[in-house]
Amino acid sequence: MLIRSYQGKDESDLLDVWHQAMPADRISASLFRTQVLLDPNFHPDYVPVAVEDGRVVGFILCLVRQVPYFLQGMDESEAWISAFGVHPDYRRRGIGTALFETIVDKLRAENRSLVDISPYVPNYFVPGVDTQAYPDSIRFLRERIGFETLYHAISMGADLTNFRIPAEIQARIDRAEDEDGLTIRRIEAADIPDLMPFLVEHFGWDWFRHAQSYLLEYFGDSPHRICFLVAREKGEVVGFCQQRNERYGPFGVRPDCRNRGIGRMLLFKCLEAMAAKHVFYAYFLWTDENAARLYALAGFKRRREFAVMRKTL
Repeated sequence: MLIRSYQGKDESDLLDVWHQAMPADRISASLFRTQVLLDPNFHPDYVPVAVEDGRVVGFILCLVRQVPYFLQGMDESEAWISAFGVHPDYRRRGIGTALFETIVDKLRAENRSLVDISPYVPNYFVPGVDTQAYPDSIRFLRERIGFETLYHAISMGADLTNFRIPAEIQARIDRAEDEDGLTIRRIEAADIPDLMPFLVEHFGWDWFRHAQSYLLEYFGDSPHRICFLVAREKGEVVGFCQQRNERYGPFGVRPDCRNRGIGRMLLFKCLEAMAAKHVFYAYFLWTDENAARLYALAGFKRRREFAVMRKTL
């Protein structure tokens, strides 16, 4: 067995391993090229592949910052693994262990102190390791490699067929407009100067980037695919919500305005807009137990659960 850095000729073999090892998370060649190869933090030296019998039979996709992430900087102590796998026909030969030892040794030599699976931004595929689909992988990471589970991320989805805002929620929306001066409406260009600093201050640069990518498209040539709502109270931005095709979120409310039902109103208004565009299913990849209870009120059900894992180097 040979372990070396990824090469351009490896794409077909690597994707085959990806699909065989992670059948719940298959990706297309186009997505691999746009979200992996063209990621500014991609470097082939951080993607070790195992070659046996003249083909790639295992890999790890690891990323470290090559460029600063907005004002968050280089995260020089951290690394992220967003995908890994060994072809089923080549397992139990020490290939996975050798791949992880290779990347861990490299990261330690660079004085990095943490490697996570896999909350990498901007281009993560799933939040972590699916606890139902890949229990053997979780055991391997814990027992052989020394990873620990930081927390669990919940993915949920909702059937929007015949979706209607419940009467009590609509009444709350109407009262908020009359009593609190709260409005929830589609974004306009005039909202941008207030919205973008609001996102950075209260939610951070990754949410800024996520909203920016939606709004570049929304104010470009594809507004039909996107719903972006802004909540204002007495003129000030207090919350927002976004959606593209079937993917819902993220959405958020200013910390000092939470626990007043604003998030619930944003959620239902956005789902109403999705249903009106004949989007009949909504899903998201990542939330926690507390937020899951809110989503359940709107008909969301659990789809998957992921273990977000970390190794201290």
